[in-house]
Amino acid sequence: MTMGTLAQIALGALAITFMTFVAFFGRLPALRHTPIAWLHRAIWVYIPNGILALDQRLTSGRLTTGLGRLGSYIMYDRHPTVLIFFLLLLSVGEYMYLPGAWPRLSLLHRVLGSASMALPYIFLYLAAARDPGVVTAATHARYMTHYPYDFALFHPGQSCRTCGLLKPPRSKHCSVCKRCVHKMDHHCVFINNCVGYGNQHYFILLLLSTATLTLYGGLLGLTIIADVARSRNPSFTLFPKPPSWSWREYLILLTFGIQSDVGVGSVTLLALMTSPLVWVLLAYHMYLIYSGTTTNESMKWQDWQLEMDDGCAFRRSLPFDRPRDPRIEAPWTRWPVEPVQVLVRTEDGAPPNVASSAELGVGEWERVWRLRDIENLYDLGFWDNLVDVFVPNYSFRGADAMINTDLERGKRRSRKPPTASRASNLIAAAT
Repeated sequence: MTMGTLAQIALGALAITFMTFVAFFGRLPALRHTPIAWLHRAIWVYIPNGILALDQRLTSGRLTTGLGRLGSYIMYDRHPTVLIFFLLLLSVGEYMYLPGAWPRLSLLHRVLGSASMALPYIFLYLAAARDPGVVTAATHARYMTHYPYDFALFHPGQSCRTCGLLKPPRSKHCSVCKRCVHKMDHHCVFINNCVGYGNQHYFILLLLSTATLTLYGGLLGLTIIADVARSRNPSFTLFPKPPSWSWREYLILLTFGIQSDVGVGSVTLLALMTSPLVWVLLAYHMYLIYSGTTTNESMKWQDWQLEMDDGCAFRRSLPFDRPRDPRIEAPWTRWPVEPVQVLVRTEDGAPPNVASSAELGVGEWERVWRLRDIENLYDLGFWDNLVDVFVPNYSFRGADAMINTDLERGKRRSRKPPTASRASNLIAAAT
């Protein structure tokens, strides 16, 4: 393997990573006026429209019609294509990496390496096979008691036009799976399943195990490459570069270490280049847990911020002893806090008509300009949010729940609800 070949492999891997990033993240609101958004539109709008116009002239649209059906199936139907690709990426990478690396590993690294390789397969199976929280007639009543409606993102009385069921709080209909999912985060093509209330913890563990595997494998591969290079020149150090060496000398010896075993070298480079993306994705989902929200809800908060920027968002108090209609709202939930406000939007920026909205709270309507003035009902603090994810069906209400509810929500009113900020939005549609 020459230096030119190595550079081509590295550039190719970087190009694939970059285009994957553009394809997944380019549609996010935070990137609307950036080159990433333009490239995303080029991939999904400009280039397809150009091909469509050319095919219309050449074959009267027959070719693009067939490709359109295939593309629609790939993009909007549930199929295991990406899941199979992910499995092949793991298994083929390990097949290429292990023959050259295993004899050089100590007993400790063999044990740790075996565990780090097995865990992604286990959590991938659990995340893909586990029910994400599909809302059916059998599960509807139970999911209605998990969370209260917050009267901001989720309001009682709304039904799914496809499933025909009343939407439980925090649920969303998945257009890919064709079903409503409780506490819907997003549909993940890598697991061929939705990420929701029933499998979110397995998805987080899949990200953690995959991030650990890529980082551990990449660093271990670097040590093997450095050992091989050191056998050629004992003064070689991976980092920092020996001060007396030129970059040319350093890269020639590094290339020798990589090309001594193409399997170890190429998989090491791939692992090191993909590991940051997996860690950032994991960090984003941990941020969502910290904020007490989901990918779907962070997008809704972003929409509310746009409404606030236009001066079209209003709120007023919601009494604790308000009457509840048992036909559309559960009389009791396991959640320890209740909504204290109702948030609405108007088309013209004028306050809602008090007479026509008498059932929505009490008092005067107050215009809202900032998300920090709105309570996120689903944020109990990081540790309780973590319990909600990793301990399904955990009841946060004790015997004195009704007494403490008002106190707890009073303490939490100053908490800023999560926003789909520029940094976090980069990962919002990643999977």
